[in-house]
Amino acid sequence: MKEYKVKKTYKEINEKIKSGKVVVVTAGEMIDIVKKKGPVQAAKQIDVVTTGTFAPMCSSGAFINFGHSVPPIKASKVWLNNVPAYAGIAAVDCYIGATEPCEDDPLNKVYPGEFSYGGGHVIQDLVGGKKIYLKATAYGTSCYPNRLVEKEITLATIPNATLCNPRNGYQNYNCAINLTDKITYTYMGALKPRAGNANYCSAGELSPLFNDPYYKTIGIGTRIFLGGGTGYVTWSGTQHKPSAKRNEKGIPITPAGTMWVMGDLKNMSPNWLVGIGIQGYGCSLNVGLGVPIPVLNEEMAAYTGISDEEIFTQIVDYGNDYPNGISKSYGQVSYAELKSGSINIRGKKVPTVPLSSHVKAEEIANILKEWISKGKFLLGEPQFTLPDS
Repeated sequence: MKEYKVKKTYKEINEKIKSGKVVVVTAGEMIDIVKKKGPVQAAKQIDVVTTGTFAPMCSSGAFINFGHSVPPIKASKVWLNNVPAYAGIAAVDCYIGATEPCEDDPLNKVYPGEFSYGGGHVIQDLVGGKKIYLKATAYGTSCYPNRLVEKEITLATIPNATLCNPRNGYQNYNCAINLTDKITYTYMGALKPRAGNANYCSAGELSPLFNDPYYKTIGIGTRIFLGGGTGYVTWSGTQHKPSAKRNEKGIPITPAGTMWVMGDLKNMSPNWLVGIGIQGYGCSLNVGLGVPIPVLNEEMAAYTGISDEEIFTQIVDYGNDYPNGISKSYGQVSYAELKSGSINIRGKKVPTVPLSSHVKAEEIANILKEWISKGKFLLGEPQFTLPDS
């Protein structure tokens, strides 16, 4: 078992939070502290490092309980603002997925489709206090005889609404280019032909799982900033792949870990849950997510001191290779290079386009820092950390 020069517990840090003596910095601020003082002194000085990310997270959605009618109904099909929701749960429960398009959306029949309204927009409208038109149909039973319910609902009038996102906060993701001769429309955005642009989607040094690469403090019960409110990590996310290749600092150089997160939708904000349409691809939801990393020892201090210059990802062709299942990298690039505005691919200067917002990620990290500093947010000690292999 590794011996540390600095040892702290969640209980000790939470006591500091309660007493107002906690020292909190953002992941961006921690970089210089670790560089100047080293991980041991940084661990002695800093108690918590806050992270943040704001980006499209397709694997998101909400469980909605829309309340019983008179007579009661066992809904078999549900629509929210004409967006289908899955009703195979219980009588008046449904799940609205962020990527579900509106029922009458032309999709890609007129290419590229705009996908102007879908499940992500419904979620944003709900948290924004807007009225949502609900339609529910049923086949009727003895105990639930009603076959049709149509009504307006709001977040305030429904009994329960829970944001439940099965895969958020990806630990690294590809840099996408298009090497074909035609523009292609993907979940990584529109990609111009012949590597006309390079799109990426990560907050880099601010991103939660880059600051805890082996998930030593993140797991079931970790308390987080989610959608402008408080949420929790409830499981490893779908497609969680901790076995991805890593560099000498332990940072994955391809897509790796993910988090399954949940929280009370009634405490969230439309500023941090934003429905979007990705041209030619579909609907999604921009999610604001932030994780506090407790600096339990110098190892965690070192992890949270990681910078964009030390985080790398792969350049992948989404024009031909990706849709054909071909696994090939056209080079490795750092997030410092990506954030500079251009990268070099095969001797060509290619402009880079972020799908995630660095400004919003910083804002989330600073909000979480303020909550903790003012004693409004205690750390949740995970019962089990995320699988690391």
